[in-house]
Formats: sequence, C-alpha cells, structure tokens
Amino acid sequence: MASAKRKTRGLILREMTLGESDRLVTVLTEDMGVIRAFARRAKNLSDSKNAATSLLCYSRLDLYQGRERYIINSAVPIEAFFGLRSDIVALSLGQYLCQFTEELVPEAPDSSEYLRLILNALHFLSEGTRPPELIKALVELRMLSASGFMPNLVACAACGAYESQRMFFRVSKGELYCKDCYLPKSTPVLGLSPTALRAMRQMVFPTLEKAFAFTLQGAPLRELSEAAEAYSINVLQKRLKTLDFYHSLLI
Repeated sequence: MASAKRKTRGLILREMTLGESDRLVTVLTEDMGVIRAFARRAKNLSDSKNAATSLLCYSRLDLYQGRERYIINSAVPIEAFFGLRSDIVALSLGQYLCQFTEELVPEAPDSSEYLRLILNALHFLSEGTRPPELIKALVELRMLSASGFMPNLVACAACGAYESQRMFFRVSKGELYCKDCYLPKSTPVLGLSPTALRAMRQMVFPTLEKAFAFTLQGAPLRELSEAAEAYSINVLQKRLKTLDFYHSLLI
C-alpha cells in the first residue's frame, strides 16, 4: 500500500540532529496540530530542506507518512523571522513560545488558530513593535484558552462584581475575586489593577486581530505578565527550561 502523501504549512517548533546530516523536527501545522517529522539530509547546506526545517521557520511542507513518523519529502521556507536572530532576548522568547505551544497543542485536524497566534506573535517580536512581555502574556493566555484552560475573567467568582479598585487573580483556579471577598491567606493570588484586568480580558475574549491591536506598559504590564506566567506554570505543572533561560537574560 502506498504511503499517504499530503501538503501542509507549518512552523518548526524544535529541531534535533540525527546522525551527521538528518533532522527530526517538531512542527505546528495548520491542519494536523503538532507533528514530528524526519527530514533526510536537511543539515546539508546544499539541500533545499536546510533553511525550511530550521527552528522558527514557517514553511511549506510536502509530507508522506512512514511507519512511525512523517517524512519530509520537500520543504520551502515562507518566513524565517530574521529579526529574531539579531536579538537574543527576542530569540529566547520565541523559543519559549515554541516550547509552550508544543506542550499545549494536540495532534488535531484543525490547528490553524494556534498557528495564526504564534505566527503573529513571532512577527511582532521580529519587528520589535510590541513589548516582549505583552506578546508573551497574549500567547500564554490565548493558547491556554484555546486548549480548554480559559481563566474565568468575567467577574468575581464569589459575588459577581465585574470590577473593583483592586481585583485578585487566584492562580490555582484561574478565577477572579474582588477586594471585598475573602480568600484564605495561604491562597496564591496576584493583584490586578483595572487596567491590567481590562488587558487580560482583551487578550482572551475578542478576535485575534483585536487582541494584538492594543499596547500596555508600566505597572499594569508587569501585573499582566506575572498573572499570565503564573497561571501558565500552574496549568502545565512545571517550569519550562526555555522560560528560565529567557528570564536569565533579563537580569
């Protein structure tokens, strides 16, 4: 029986060298979710697959399915996000977002929204037109929401208050509480100003275009970033090594 062939587009989330010249890559595709694929001779500079199967490259892929994994027959780069290569902080954040994506996105028939999200994020990171902390929080919150872990940001989980002078985000539950509702002192919470809370809602509820259409800075951005990261770590139940490396560059 002939192996099934298909064409797709995808972002290279991870690459690993096999032998002297082959690659095993992890790809977020537009129509199959996250897959693993083998690219023969992809490390050879003369091979057309070299650039297209490199980390953080968005490519057209011609695949066929082998016994254990997909095989990349040919690959053509669409976007390589060269702006990331000249900024170690942006590059490390891009690598974290790729690992975060790999952890959350399943092998599924429709993964186009995940792909659009990460491609938009890498574009803004590469262009340097949005604060990196804002892009990071946006990807974390929207990807968690799309994966079934949307935080409850509608109102206080106890009394239903939509907003107060200070709201508190309960990391372990992904819930909001107003300043008047009691929470045990041992409960891990993070304070949110009205501006930070509006930003979180703007990231989770509207369309992707609207989510990328605003900016934030100062204390509200720090609150937003801390809340999104803490919730991400709680959902994953671990800290990713790429996240620690990113933070080491900010010291």
